[in-house]
Amino acid sequence: MLQKKLFIGGEWQEPEKTQALLSPYDGEKLADIPLATEEEADRAIAAAYHARKEMRRLPAHQRAEILYNVSRLIEENREEAARLIAMEAAKPLQTARTEVARSIMTYKFASEEARRLPSEMINMDAAPGGEGRIAYAVREPAGVAAAITPFNFPMNLVAHKLGPAVASGNPVVLKPASQTPLSAFFVAEQFEKAGLPKGALNVITGKGSVIGDKLVTDDRISVVTFTGSPEVGIGLKNKAGLKKMTLELGSNSAVIIDKGTDINAIADRLVLGAFAYQGQVCISLQRIYAHESIKDEVIRAMKEKAGSLVYGHPLDEATDVSALISEDDCDRIMEWIGEAESKGASIHLGGERKGNIVTPTILSDVSHDASVSCREVFGPVVHVNGFTDWQEAVDLVNDSDFGLQAGVFTNDMNKAFHASEQIEAGGVLINDIPTFRVDHMPYGGVKNSGYGREGIKYAISEMTEMKLVSFRKGEY
Repeated sequence: MLQKKLFIGGEWQEPEKTQALLSPYDGEKLADIPLATEEEADRAIAAAYHARKEMRRLPAHQRAEILYNVSRLIEENREEAARLIAMEAAKPLQTARTEVARSIMTYKFASEEARRLPSEMINMDAAPGGEGRIAYAVREPAGVAAAITPFNFPMNLVAHKLGPAVASGNPVVLKPASQTPLSAFFVAEQFEKAGLPKGALNVITGKGSVIGDKLVTDDRISVVTFTGSPEVGIGLKNKAGLKKMTLELGSNSAVIIDKGTDINAIADRLVLGAFAYQGQVCISLQRIYAHESIKDEVIRAMKEKAGSLVYGHPLDEATDVSALISEDDCDRIMEWIGEAESKGASIHLGGERKGNIVTPTILSDVSHDASVSCREVFGPVVHVNGFTDWQEAVDLVNDSDFGLQAGVFTNDMNKAFHASEQIEAGGVLINDIPTFRVDHMPYGGVKNSGYGREGIKYAISEMTEMKLVSFRKGEY
């Protein structure tokens, strides 16, 4: 049994209140975790604010070394890290190991970017009156960053907040999801060992209505970086005032499959995109628009591949699919599947519940206004609808309140370029699923999928302010 503490000002502090952390798979008690009060959140903000000057002065090579040390320490303890993720998030162990590997790489990218923060010379004499002047622009840390992270990638999405913040010299107050705090506390331990100045990282857990609101409204916070639901993200934005914000708010990602595509060659990718980590991925494949001539073949191939997936305990090496994060999510998804069926959809696979597991579900002919199409399922449900005209398919992808990433499979370069130009999304992946991400690429969306970009280099821009310095030559 673990008894976790708050990490404030570089010290592990006993919380005033705690709550039990239960396994999503079987309800087993995993730990007692802090339930931070507003006063404890205030102490964390104060510690980060106090550390901001030291972090600002910390040379780039030292920030880089700290981040590299974190990546090395996680690598040395990678199996422990993977098992923590598997237990608290019900993420199949093999998938958790992949997340740990990505987290290690993310901190390595952050270490590299810390050494090459951008600056540029400005040709002042390009404008009349600019003669006799030398100027340059530099990036400086914006200040204390509040990082609010979700349950689905509890280690790597923390890395996407902490990595760029530390690389650019910003102290952080981290609020991980209440269901998945163990991996965040684990990462804090590695930063402590890596030599991060005291107060530069603070980790507090508790209710978003208490500490989340405190973080986004406090004047000492300069940056808010949030990954979660549109409803919560929009609410935070409305409270944040003029703070710099990055919001990653989810999607109902789609893929277009053109006639002539080798379906057997892409079936594994489609199943991976739809059902990896039970579909609890922001860019999970939710909508498939296949040309009418191949629609039935897509369903057959996916059904065959998905039918062999293994359900079970997240710590079982053979498990492909485990429990959803909560019973409420199971109830919601089953209700949405029923709604789709009542509107005329056909169920080709799944549509069942086994404890807290919803079996991978393939639907077809889903009405556009069904929740499994127009809202974010965040579960193992995908639908396959047909199209006849390429522009029709692009319009179907765009007929959504979201726009995070989209995929396109086609052998026609003209169609590929047309889709890349016309699809309204933060990323368009040609001949791949929208669920693809590597950790140095720009990542973010449009419409209700949020704004701002992650990917270390791009997140650093979101967490820094540009300053112009100009010298007038000669006597003054």
